[in-house]
Amino acid sequence: MAKKVKKLRLILGDQLNHQHSWFQEKQDDTIYVLMEMRQETDYTVHHIQKVVGFFLAMRNFAEYLTNRQHEVIYYHINDKENNQTLAENLKQLIKKNDIEKFEYQLPDEYRLDQQLKEICKSLSIDSEAYDTEHFLTTRNDLEKFYDGKKQMTMEYFYRDMRKKYDIMMATKNDPEGGKWNFDKSNRKKWTGIPEIPHERGFRKDVSHLVKEIEQAGIKTMGNINEKSFNWPSSREDSLSVLNYFCKNLLVHFGDFQDALHTDHAYLFHSRLSFCMNTKMLSPKEVIDSAISYYYEHKDKIDISQVEGFVRQILGWREYMRGIYWLKMPGYRRRNKLDNQNELPPFYWDGKTKMNCLHHAITQSLDNAYAHHIQRLMITGNYALLTQCHPDEVDAWYLGIYIDAIEWVEITNTRGMSQFADGGIVATKPYISSGSYINKMSNYCKNCHYKVSKKTENDACPFNSLYWNFLDDKKEFFKNNQRMNMMMSLLEKKDAKEISKIKERAALIIKNPIDF
Repeated sequence: MAKKVKKLRLILGDQLNHQHSWFQEKQDDTIYVLMEMRQETDYTVHHIQKVVGFFLAMRNFAEYLTNRQHEVIYYHINDKENNQTLAENLKQLIKKNDIEKFEYQLPDEYRLDQQLKEICKSLSIDSEAYDTEHFLTTRNDLEKFYDGKKQMTMEYFYRDMRKKYDIMMATKNDPEGGKWNFDKSNRKKWTGIPEIPHERGFRKDVSHLVKEIEQAGIKTMGNINEKSFNWPSSREDSLSVLNYFCKNLLVHFGDFQDALHTDHAYLFHSRLSFCMNTKMLSPKEVIDSAISYYYEHKDKIDISQVEGFVRQILGWREYMRGIYWLKMPGYRRRNKLDNQNELPPFYWDGKTKMNCLHHAITQSLDNAYAHHIQRLMITGNYALLTQCHPDEVDAWYLGIYIDAIEWVEITNTRGMSQFADGGIVATKPYISSGSYINKMSNYCKNCHYKVSKKTENDACPFNSLYWNFLDDKKEFFKNNQRMNMMMSLLEKKDAKEISKIKERAALIIKNPIDF
């Protein structure tokens, strides 16, 4: 009989996968370790709700394993034996417990992937890495799929994934409903009807955890109601949010997924991204649950509602992860538009007379959440139009949102939002004047500025910033066919109008706190 090898298995804070094969059988020779570390809280300034959310979910997962008789070592943030770095903690545990083999699941962040490789090289024992058993693709599937193709258009990858997993397919090659994509049906403005159900909340008292974080001296941003924490932090919580979404929100999700409103932070959005990015839920079970509910209620739910939801997970989420592993580490240094400005101070307090930015930022500070259009077309749009350095934008997005982990944040921010990758993710920059914001929201209604005005003192700042950006970057976009129409309109503006636009834009960029 072969001698049992005593193993130490690392579980990172975003690897809380209850369904992983590691945990299906109790193994007497295996110790699992989870750690709250300053290494992870300090690489950027995180939202207080993000730190609380991760610590609470990790603690719940450790309890889950312990209750199933797995041997677990858990380092709390203020434990004396916690050295606060992955390398020091692992070496200490390996020595103390006479570990003969170290095992870990492949991290989703490049920095941790590199760090763990270096740690394993330094160990005098065997080590082995395992898949997280979460994603529907491997790290290098995207590279294989786009090999030999000029552009990495997400739509074709999404169609291939639909076929591969037989998701909403009428035949082997034909989609249900006769179309692959119902995006044109997903752009409605919400004006008060239909009624929006309240989000599935939890109201947890996390004051003890907030106190621990404060005692540790961790610097955070944002606000928290420590007596009523509202995010899912367990497998049970996560399944509850998923079921609530299917039963109450899916019916109108697609229609209003791009809508914005001052009175509603969540509208019909699921709030499942934190559950998935910590791996408490798998993308496949989320997709399957939504589709099953749709099939059972086809008389009430249109296909455009569920397709818009599936596309975000099966398409964008897997695609962005593939881009990350294909283009890192160089991707995090990309700044193709050579933007150099600092992010305005109001990104940290929401104090601006621009109603759209005030609401999107204040909501983010209060809830550690904003949906994709708020991130892309409000905060991201303004940062790009004012030509902020993508490093600054990255750090803000990575810190402020509870679901932000670098693999998904940096591709959406540096690629989709800031066009810093020069067109790898998006074929054109996602920018707009105030007209788009007015079309999709009620933000402009009570704003200090007038969306109809261009360069006057009370004109919407987005209007002059938009045309100034196009003028400043016209050399870069001159060969971009998708920008032809806007560049043509820019050329038709006379010198006097351009001068007024640039004067107004320069004032906004130079003195953001005045706006």
